[in-house]
Amino acid sequence: MPSLVKLCRLEDVDENGSNGFIAETPEGRRGFLVVRRDSEVYVYINSCPHIGSPLDFDPGKFLNLEKTHIMCSTHGALFNIEDGHCISGPCAGKDLEKVEARIEDGNIQLIY
Repeated sequence: MPSLVKLCRLEDVDENGSNGFIAETPEGRRGFLVVRRDSEVYVYINSCPHIGSPLDFDPGKFLNLEKTHIMCSTHGALFNIEDGHCISGPCAGKDLEKVEARIEDGNIQLIY
């Protein structure tokens, strides 16, 4: 049976924005990025598939200026928000590592 790990409060991520968090998981301490779109949240491991560097420009800032894609601060790679697929940059065709999550009682919880 999967376990739940509380990541943050829903209100910690602005609507149509992003934020970063660190959480203890069954796999150890990990960095996560969360993007909130309408009533959905998308959660990924905060690691670029190109060289493994964190994606944020400034802490919690993961989106391009138009807020249409996740953008890697190291090489400018662009990833779809909905599926983490890289559409441009040195890791084109690769994917961010998606983490299943749900919203319950105002909390974003990771499913492990």
